[in-house]
Amino acid sequence: MRSLDKNKTAVSLLGGLALVGALAGCSAPAAGTTTPSAESTTPADTGSASSYTDGTYTESADYQAPSGTETVDVTITLADSVITDVQVTGHATDPQAKVRQGEFASGIAGVIVGKKIDDIQVDKVGGSSLTSGGFNAAVDLIKADAAA
Repeated sequence: MRSLDKNKTAVSLLGGLALVGALAGCSAPAAGTTTPSAESTTPADTGSASSYTDGTYTESADYQAPSGTETVDVTITLADSVITDVQVTGHATDPQAKVRQGEFASGIAGVIVGKKIDDIQVDKVGGSSLTSGGFNAAVDLIKADAAA
């Protein structure tokens, strides 16, 4: 009987460790990655050597939020394909979406200014992960507008 009790204990212990490991994986970054508190970007297609005309470009794009379709306006200034300024204006109809758009707009410059436009793909800024869908769509339109 002692052997059976030890096996039950070992199985329980391993099951508990697996659960703890799975839960820890939900919030911990993978080895070698960083998770800034207010932003996260993933390089887009860095293999292309696109050239863009310097200037300031504005586009609007929609994204889906739990409240429905929301819209953001994105204005980006480019110099040598590098983002030198960005402004985001939200047009949310839902109060929670309005707050999220504001958080996104206040944090986006710190994430992308100084980076090449082809090297950005925004995932989450200021706690807002859905606004990035509209932002990324607007950036794609801006890239098409600025293509030399």
